[in-house]
Amino acid sequence: MDSNIITIKNLHKSFGENNILNGINFKVNKGDVSCIIGPSGSGKSTFLRCINLLDYPTQGEIIYKGKNVLEDKYDVDLYRSKVGMVFQQFNLFNNLNVLDNCTVGQVKVLKKKESEAKENALRFLDKVQMSKFIDAKPKQLSGGQKQRVAIARALAMDPEVLLFDEPTSALDPETVGEVLKVMRDLAELQMTMIIVTHEMAFAKEVSNRIVFMDEGMICEEGSPEEILVNPQNERTKNFLFRFIVGESS
Repeated sequence: MDSNIITIKNLHKSFGENNILNGINFKVNKGDVSCIIGPSGSGKSTFLRCINLLDYPTQGEIIYKGKNVLEDKYDVDLYRSKVGMVFQQFNLFNNLNVLDNCTVGQVKVLKKKESEAKENALRFLDKVQMSKFIDAKPKQLSGGQKQRVAIARALAMDPEVLLFDEPTSALDPETVGEVLKVMRDLAELQMTMIIVTHEMAFAKEVSNRIVFMDEGMICEEGSPEEILVNPQNERTKNFLFRFIVGESS
């Protein structure tokens, strides 16, 4: 059985004259945990947003189950429901409580009954240890709690792939661990994930593939051992050296 979920071919993205992505080729296979690393401005977040079609590529193909999702008349909402996104800034609905944040997408996009959506949401809120906060509004939660709700919301949509855009970068140091634990648990359950992160120890621990991006291109990819311990590309070496020096200073 083919384990491939998404194949990305020659992906480009420009904003006006500014080229952000410059010909990316990438495959997503079932059970992969891919961590994307690289300097700020290298196109990592734009790449995720293009995969999810929050930003539309300027050129290229995104093949999902044998069909190019960028073609006219493709059901984009259905595709997005299968490729979930967890954002840096949580993106919860501030006027809704925790439970409603996790049910609204199921009802509107997946057309589930309210009762079924709530039962499903409660299951995932319990998984991320947020079930006792179902009546709270986002403003009553810590950053780590908000991110755990955002993960539960994404999981409740039953995605095939889950994208994480620097999910811990907006958190206080003491709450980073609780979010990384949830993601470790998902990795152990073989959830297919693509994670943009600066958490190198976490990337080394949970991923089976690390991708180094710079200047809108994938410069090098391989196992955590290959990329973090024995990189071959000079740009990868320089980035990791600067990162380690920056972390220790």
